[in-house]
Amino acid sequence: MSTTVVEHATQSINVGSKSFAAAAKLFDEQTRQSAVMLYAWCRYCDDVVDGQDHGHGQVDGDRTASEARLRELEDLTRRAYAGEPMNEPAFAAFQQVIQRHAIPERYPLEHLAGFRMDVEERVYYRLDDTLEYCYHVAGVVGIMMAMLMGAHDEDTLDRACDLGMAFQLTNIARDIVEDARIGRIYLPREWLNEVGIPASEVADPVHRSRLAILAQRLVELAEPYYDSAATGIADLPLRSAWSIATARAVYREIGLKVNARGPKAWDSRVSTSTADKLRLVIRGALRALASRAGRSSPRPANLWTRSR
Repeated sequence: MSTTVVEHATQSINVGSKSFAAAAKLFDEQTRQSAVMLYAWCRYCDDVVDGQDHGHGQVDGDRTASEARLRELEDLTRRAYAGEPMNEPAFAAFQQVIQRHAIPERYPLEHLAGFRMDVEERVYYRLDDTLEYCYHVAGVVGIMMAMLMGAHDEDTLDRACDLGMAFQLTNIARDIVEDARIGRIYLPREWLNEVGIPASEVADPVHRSRLAILAQRLVELAEPYYDSAATGIADLPLRSAWSIATARAVYREIGLKVNARGPKAWDSRVSTSTADKLRLVIRGALRALASRAGRSSPRPANLWTRSR
């Protein structure tokens, strides 16, 4: 793989996601390179659609170019699969990854469909609507990441999808106010109606106590997805299991902190400290080792399930 492409991808993950960057260091070198290059593509597409830089800088307002940008990303993705040379580093990285790991074209396009939901300003009325969004922006990324680790069994990919779903539910809980300020509301409107928060006032501090109730529901909703993903760790190579177990623990910790803060959860961005990450790296190692002796339990039937 091109050293320049890998270095660009590594820089992208270090700036865009400190939590995933920490977990990615635990992969074996080959898997780590593929993981950071896939992340670089995901981050680049997200930034292009929203006019951001590594997830930062977006303001409420002009998104008139988003549709055209998204169509260009879809076109470039198809051209990457057709084998055309890619000049953009993120797409050059992406092309290497999909060729090396035989990732089906449907998955990257399903990921881009999640950005289309944002571009079209989709309204999420029911929980299933929110879960569908979670699948496109995160669950399908979990599937592709599992493929980088050598997983192709559909049951294992379901567990990887569950981890992505859990991550996104946690992200939504943490970022409710930040998202609402730029006009994006991923909470089901039914939930907002239940607690009497108008969609136009989600970011208003006067509603923080009731908003904390909904955030708690999201965090609790993520738990069975985290549990399902933990069971799937047994199907991964040991180094990959360590990395994924650590990522699972780090993101789950963010949700627990959102719960603990209650109405103050959005006074400052919830994150994990270096000490937290070191503790969770050790916990991830123990879970990965324990998974070698365990057996996978059946996946709960009541979880949202992707189409195969």
